[in-house]
Amino acid sequence: MQSVIRIGSRDSILAVRQAELIRDRISQEHPELDIRIITMKTTGDKILDKSLAAIGGKGLFVKELDRALLDGRIDIAVHSLKDVPMELNPDLPLLAFGKREDPRDVMIYRQGLSELPENAVIGTSSRRRELQLKKLCPAYTFRGIRGNVQTRMRKLEEEGYDGTLLAAAGLKRLGMEHVIGQYFSVDEIIPAAGQGILAVQGRRGEDYSWLACVDDPESRAAAAAERAFIRTVGGGCTSPSAAHAQVSGNEVKLTGLYYNEDSREYSVDSVISEIGRVQGAAENLARKLTENCM
Repeated sequence: MQSVIRIGSRDSILAVRQAELIRDRISQEHPELDIRIITMKTTGDKILDKSLAAIGGKGLFVKELDRALLDGRIDIAVHSLKDVPMELNPDLPLLAFGKREDPRDVMIYRQGLSELPENAVIGTSSRRRELQLKKLCPAYTFRGIRGNVQTRMRKLEEEGYDGTLLAAAGLKRLGMEHVIGQYFSVDEIIPAAGQGILAVQGRRGEDYSWLACVDDPESRAAAAAERAFIRTVGGGCTSPSAAHAQVSGNEVKLTGLYYNEDSREYSVDSVISEIGRVQGAAENLARKLTENCM
């Protein structure tokens, strides 16, 4: 086993914290390893004045890390699974899936608000979140917003938003639960595929046995189900389609949302399957929902 492990991470506060969580888990099991975090700014972090869909999707958060892996400058990369493209370079497989944090979406209010006004202005660049929240609260107005947690909180005060939607997982990893104004259940707003799961990526053909301590079987099963659903409906990281799997013993309940770009209609349904058959069940659910919106 190599003695030095280099973990690649985006240079945001949240991304570094997520890399630290993976580092700490490995260190618990392998204290003999010297584990270092290598940070880099990605294209997605640099361009904040345009929507992700307009500049190429969430894959822009991972391509610099992919290049560093291929070049041998890092040994593994840590990603939020929801930011990882559905189609992967076969030379850069996903090796481990960390234990899932809270997968729900949450609302942060502008300072001074204890609840949102009926005609609130909501900042989000996620069509998935906007589509579902608009059904819950038709009077809300939505405007694009980008940036990390700290940037968005500043924009709430300076740019006329009443609230912004974020993932609970990131706030909890940062120890910022206190800023959450409202939680949405996974039935009210179905999360993005992989939301709350950290994925570890590496190079094909190398020995990564030391990552076994990171991999969580429930997260792996949920990731397989959610990503299979999104791939089958033809959605990507910026698609408003959504998928969330709940694992209980040997059983997985998968809820999927498919949005038809042409008809602007969406359909939601669930399926329960055994873990060993979850990918086929996810693909069947995806085909059923796409047919419903034809």
